[in-house]
Amino acid sequence: MRYVISDIHGEYDLLLRLLEKIRFSDTDTLYVLGDMIDKGECSVGVLHTLLPMKNAKIILGNHEKAFLDYYRSLLNSGMEPAKLLSELRSYFPKDGGLLTFEDMDSLEELPLYIDGPDFIGVHAGVPLVGNGKIPPLHTVNPAVLLHDRRFKEPKVLPENERCVFFGHTTTESALGMQGIAVYRRIGTRGDRIEDYIKIHLDTGAFHSGTLGLFCIDTCYAHYVNKR
Repeated sequence: MRYVISDIHGEYDLLLRLLEKIRFSDTDTLYVLGDMIDKGECSVGVLHTLLPMKNAKIILGNHEKAFLDYYRSLLNSGMEPAKLLSELRSYFPKDGGLLTFEDMDSLEELPLYIDGPDFIGVHAGVPLVGNGKIPPLHTVNPAVLLHDRRFKEPKVLPENERCVFFGHTTTESALGMQGIAVYRRIGTRGDRIEDYIKIHLDTGAFHSGTLGLFCIDTCYAHYVNKR
């Protein structure tokens, strides 16, 4: 099975419970649409779970991008390695001591989008051109992919054949609802990913206590909650 998730934000325990709930295995694939870190207490724990996972396909979120920018500023300062690593680890007060330079190398290799055969995955959103078409993703300004605030609006519906998965803004703050928001094509049953225009994944795990993911192959959302 293929699953997609976004905005885990350091909620390590919720992530493990969710993977256990869906019985995630080596034959499955997990697409992670950024913002694995910050807010929650176990950002590095989340990184150490997902980055080594061979069947996880991960892209950058704006929080990883900000952390990498901080890292590069330290590199440019000429700081000696031991001090630099200490500074990096202080970025995550709870579990930063586990961070390694290998983690930073892995983060630097992450792409900005997933361009799949039947879906698109971005962190925040995509621009629309012409009659609501999505331009080739390699031509899109990275700032849009990482920070877009327009794509979450219910009336912004791209005219394309592939579903767009995104996060970045919680569905509660954007739509006044909890959970994953789906936008289904008129006249479809909703049992195929082709039946969906876009799917908004950010359940606001840190604030709401709920973390969810969406199964691309069954079109079913799974959740776990701190309570």
